[in-house]
This record gives sequence, C-alpha cells and structure tokens, in this order.
Amino acid sequence: MATPLVSVLLLTHNGADTLPGVLAAIKAQDVPFPYELIAVDSGSRDGTTDLLRARVDTLIDSREADFNHGTTRNLGVEACRAPFVVLLVQDAEPESPAWLSRLVAPLLRPARRHPSLPSVRIEDCATGPVAGTYARQVVRPGASAVTRAYLARYAAAGTESRLQSLAGEEALDELSPSERLAACTFDNVCSCISRVVWQEHPFKATRIGEDLEWAKEVMLAGYQLAYVPEAAVLHSHDRPANYELRRTYLVHQRLRRLFGLATVPSRLHLARSIAVSAVAHTRWTLGAPIGSSSKIAQLPRAVALAVAMPLGQYLGAKSADAGRELLRARGV
Repeated sequence: MATPLVSVLLLTHNGADTLPGVLAAIKAQDVPFPYELIAVDSGSRDGTTDLLRARVDTLIDSREADFNHGTTRNLGVEACRAPFVVLLVQDAEPESPAWLSRLVAPLLRPARRHPSLPSVRIEDCATGPVAGTYARQVVRPGASAVTRAYLARYAAAGTESRLQSLAGEEALDELSPSERLAACTFDNVCSCISRVVWQEHPFKATRIGEDLEWAKEVMLAGYQLAYVPEAAVLHSHDRPANYELRRTYLVHQRLRRLFGLATVPSRLHLARSIAVSAVAHTRWTLGAPIGSSSKIAQLPRAVALAVAMPLGQYLGAKSADAGRELLRARGV
C-alpha cells in the first residue's frame, strides 16, 4: 500500500446506525492522493466492530471505561501513518466527494493545493503556518426546529471561510471571555490536523473540549487554524434533555476554565435565561414547517431543553469556580 498523505481517523461507540452512510461517503471521495482509514472503537456492543473490520485499514479496540476525548484521539493519531490526520466522529457524514480534498487543502504547500493535481508527494508536504482545519456542519434532514436554530448560530455552521491566529497570551487576555472562545473555535466533529504539530502538542486528557484547548495551545505557539465551509458534513443531534443537561454542564465547566466564560453567572440570570429560552424554543417549534401533530409532539422536549441548557451553563461555570463537581455527568 502506498504511503498515505492523509489518515482518516474515526472514533466509534455503538455507531452501527450511522456508520454505513459515513463509510460509504468516505469511500466515495475523489482525491488525487492516497489515504488510509483508521478506527478506534470504545467497547461497542451493537455490531460496530464487525462493520468496521471489513471496511477500515486498521481497527483499534479500546475499553469503554478508558474513553477520554483527548487520550482516545491521541491513541488513534499515534497509529496513523500520514502527515495529516482527519478526525471524524461516527455520525458526521461527508456531504461531497470533494470533502477530503477541500479539508486538507489549506495544510498543503500553495503549489500543491489544487485538487486537479494528479498526485501529491509526501516530500512536498511541510509543516506550514496552518496547524489544522475544520469543516462546516450541516443539519440533518428531519432535525427538530430547536436543533436547527442552534446549529444555525454556531461558528462551525457558517458559509464564510476564515483563518484564525493569536498574537500571544497578552492579546488573548485583553479579549472578553466570549471573544476568547470565538478566537479559539475549533471542532473535532470533523477536522484535519498536522501530525507533526500534534507530536509537539498532543491533545490533553479531558472529558470534553479537547479541540478548543488544542486550538488555544497551537495558536499561542504561533500556528494558524482554518475554517473550511466548503468541506461540509451532515451532523446534528436531537438528544434528550437530560443528556443535554450533562453535556452542557461539562462544556461550560471547560469554557470557564479555558476562557473565563460564564454565560449564566447567577441565579437571576438563570431564571431569565430559562424564561427567554422557553419563549424562543416554543416559537421555533410552533413556527416550524411541519404538521401540527409533529409540532405538539416536539414541544415537551423543546420546553425541557429551555430548562436543561441554561441550568447546565450555570452549574458548569459554578463547578469550575468551586473546584468540585455539582452534577454527575458520565456517558457524554
């Protein structure tokens, strides 16, 4: 097998429902370079490993109890042979056969970026100023109105490309917490990183937010990141409110520690946020272009999310400040 230019690394856990579409979309990629497909599975019990074993070049079995967003990715990247590694979750389906070429392009030397090139030699790839790229996330058909509304507001859902960099620690400190988060936006739902940079800056062991922490670290080290909206993946979730409570809690615990961000800093803000969210979620749901019965069926979850999401934000920041857990949040 030719030495690959790109390693596509899939992280999986009980992903048999979505993996067939993802694997088919990866196989359909039209690229002028060789690539390999690696998977790290964390204790699946639904036939995921049987599905992967026949479709990937390397399958790494890991215990579910050992899963960690940072170290599990490090385990997979360590097994990759290529200078560029695409990190992809099991339910992020590439939208186009040009997805892989577009995602990798900013990491290549300028003379080698054009997708019509017949080949790209490994020796022509150097560690340049761009350490990583990340893709646009497109809502899945049938997603709820609340999910659509939030994804539309997400930085990794916009249609404008951007190049991100930091002038240094002092310049970062001068920004507001929300501006720091915006400056360090990066998303491992679908990203591509330089393996050489990763060797200098591996992901930190963390329950969530390894991508944001890595982005902050590599940009402070002088690298840039590129958002590539033309490289899009189908990715969205309609999860139960109790799951979103736990996930939001963990996310905002990390955002407080990384950037000093507290979006819901007090009980008064919490009450106001729940009220505003309840109105917005209800309006989005009732205004969706679906039948009345479907709207009514979605309304209880929409209202539950209006409580769960602000509460998770409030408890997450409070937990970071207190230095102790205020909520049990496993399985996220």
